[in-house]
Amino acid sequence: MKRSESLTYLITHLNHGLQNELDSRLKRYQLDTKLWPVLFALWQEEGLSQTELSKRCDVANYTMTRLLDQLQVLGFITRHQEEDNRRAFQIFLTDPGKALESDLTLEAERVDELYLSQLSPIEQQNLMALLNKMNQ
Repeated sequence: MKRSESLTYLITHLNHGLQNELDSRLKRYQLDTKLWPVLFALWQEEGLSQTELSKRCDVANYTMTRLLDQLQVLGFITRHQEEDNRRAFQIFLTDPGKALESDLTLEAERVDELYLSQLSPIEQQNLMALLNKMNQ
C-alpha cells in the first residue's frame, strides 16, 4: 500500500500538522492542544460531569482528571460536587475560562483556514461533510 492510499497515514499526518499549528498558537495563552477539546466542550455546555466530559473528549477518565487539574490550577474551571453523588463533580468555566473562548476559537479558525485554503469552497464543504459522516 502506498502512503497516498492509506487513510490512517494521511489522517495521522494531517492531524500532526494541525496539532502542531494549533499548539504553537495556544502556547501564547500558556495552553496546549491536550486542553483544547476540554475547553471546547465546556464552551458548548457547562456543568458536565467528569465522566461525560471524558466521553465527549475521547479520553480516559484518569487522563481527564489530570487535564481538569491543569485547567483548575490555571484558574479556567471549577469543580462543583454533585448533591446526590459526593464522588461526582460538575465542571464549570470561570470568568477567565469563558473569556478565552473568542480568542482561542479565532486561533482554531485560523488553523482551519490555513489548511482548508488549499481546497476550493466545494472541496471544503465535501471534506467537512465526509469527516462528519465518518465521525458519527
